Amino acid sequence: MKINKSGDMTPFDMKKRPKRPSTLLLPLMWTGAFFLTRKYGLKITKTRMDGIKPPFLVISAHQGESDYYIAPLTVFPHRASYVSDMEGFMYYGEKLYGMLGCIGKRRFVSDVSVMMNVLHILRKNKDILFIFPEARHSNVGTTALLPKNLGKLAKTAGVPVAVLKIHGSYLASPFWDEFHPRKTKIEAELKLICGGDELKNADENALQKVIEEELQYDEYKWQKENNIRIGCEKRAEGLHLPLYQCISCGGKNCMKSENAALFCEKCGEKWEMSELGELIHAKNGEKLHIPDWYEWERENVKKEIAAGKYGKCFKTEVEALPNSKGFVKMGEGTLIHDISGFRLNVNGKELLFPTEKYESVQTEYNYRNVGRRSIVLSDRDCCYYIYCDDREFQPTELQFAAEELHKIHTKK
Repeated sequence: MKINKSGDMTPFDMKKRPKRPSTLLLPLMWTGAFFLTRKYGLKITKTRMDGIKPPFLVISAHQGESDYYIAPLTVFPHRASYVSDMEGFMYYGEKLYGMLGCIGKRRFVSDVSVMMNVLHILRKNKDILFIFPEARHSNVGTTALLPKNLGKLAKTAGVPVAVLKIHGSYLASPFWDEFHPRKTKIEAELKLICGGDELKNADENALQKVIEEELQYDEYKWQKENNIRIGCEKRAEGLHLPLYQCISCGGKNCMKSENAALFCEKCGEKWEMSELGELIHAKNGEKLHIPDWYEWERENVKKEIAAGKYGKCFKTEVEALPNSKGFVKMGEGTLIHDISGFRLNVNGKELLFPTEKYESVQTEYNYRNVGRRSIVLSDRDCCYYIYCDDREFQPTELQFAAEELHKIHTKK
């Protein structure tokens, strides 16, 4: 972990115009990406892309770590830029990351400066631009919340729009256990959904609908349909992080996992994760689809909110990431979440993240492989990494609640 020992809280300069990716670094990036994806037998197909040259916009799925290496290979030999969160600038250095074509953005924060940089890349630099609208790796191999302004973005960009669909990236490195890669195959399809001439007469709402449909995926369904067996001995370890509530007894925060087993410490029920990604009940052999369990939890959070019973308060530890110099340790704090949004009290200050402005929240199950759960709340000037060891602190539950409360508020 990179520590900002000076405590410099100067915000990252989002207004700085991005330069074109370095032609000297591109061969190194492509070579590295090739070798990092080689073990997965990456297969790339292109649909309706004949004759399409830069500039164009690529809206990409974001299942897992491998997506970062897949993206540049799909547009080889053309250079591309990428909208990226602040962690990359910290880990790789602001100068190097910029030379690789990355532009900064804080997750789930609207910032006109980012939009101006997007348009600068497409119109001035005339390069390819990748955006990852899910803004997080997939929790259980299904599409995360997609912003409702993608159609408007595509229309405003005024260049051909493609979608990058990926299969296998999540299965190779599930978000709840990214530090033990699995052996599987990965497929990617770069598909044009709207050419330059088509864009002139396209309706942004229709574009939004097409983009959302193209980015839908269910990796466990794909795994079973393609008979992909993953024999990793510890294939279920960490699954209790997204599946925090027992589907048998309804108990919260009582799920655990070990090797290929998922079990409830409260009622004793146990499931075995098969090599095809199904959860099989240890006693009756009933099969469960992991995303169904996940969505069942979401519905329970919705019911709790509807009944007026939702509200959380936790003692936390907080680190700030204002720029590329590293984390600033802020010490202990208190996190409150209710219908008004998140309130973070730290160092004598109260930071507000209102429901109406935040459609979701960044979740981390094991950030930096130190075994700690966290969420990340950001404003235009800083990202706040909030850690808590309380058993009731469930990032998935907080994410579900944030999304539902935002949805309710925007409907008013």
